[in-house]
Amino acid sequence: MDSLMDSTDQTMPESHARVDTASAIPRQRREAGEEKEKKKYAISVRWEADEQDKTDKLCTGSVEDFNSLCCCCARSVGGMQFICERRDGSPLVVAGPCWPFCTFVTLPLILGLSGLVTYFVILKKNSGMPAWFAFLYLPLVGITLIALFGVSCRDPGLLVRVTDEEAGQGGWLWNEQVGSFRPNDALYCRECKAVIQDFDHLCPWTGTGIGKGNMMCFKAFVFCVNVLCYLSLGVTAYALLKSL
Repeated sequence: MDSLMDSTDQTMPESHARVDTASAIPRQRREAGEEKEKKKYAISVRWEADEQDKTDKLCTGSVEDFNSLCCCCARSVGGMQFICERRDGSPLVVAGPCWPFCTFVTLPLILGLSGLVTYFVILKKNSGMPAWFAFLYLPLVGITLIALFGVSCRDPGLLVRVTDEEAGQGGWLWNEQVGSFRPNDALYCRECKAVIQDFDHLCPWTGTGIGKGNMMCFKAFVFCVNVLCYLSLGVTAYALLKSL
């Protein structure tokens, strides 16, 4: 009887140890997933300090009130608004610092003027325009809008924060405004409050900074909007001259 109890006592800790080990693996995985942080972008350290010291107020009298009202579900990263993002924090849909100008000026101009030309000139029976011209003009309007959204809603090339001194030894430059090293072809955008790869300029018409991530869409938008503008003027002039 004593020998049987001794053998039971010896086997019990081993079984418990196996159970605890098996349950510890998923727990460690869950903890590792919870501890996984989102990407930390090279954004203004002053902005980060202001965000930490900022108290929750309904009205602060700044542009942040407008961003909070219209982009309530977005995450502010410097001067950018991350509307939709991946699990690692990289943005899928982003709005730039001048997104109100793009939304309430650029977009209505394109839609309004092209709508007027379509209704009063292209689709009008007595305008003298051939019916096939609508199948050329309307797709051009759509392509222009797609290019605009590709510029204003795409990551312009935000860089993550790099504080490793090896980056400095590799030729990267230290940027005091964001507390990070940056490559030579990256610059700090004051309005975006972030370092952008191949930064070119801030375009208020598209609402965001222009960099490596949206440069091709920007060139396509500039080309399409110019073609659309001159085509609309030409069609309107043709209809007016023909009506005389």
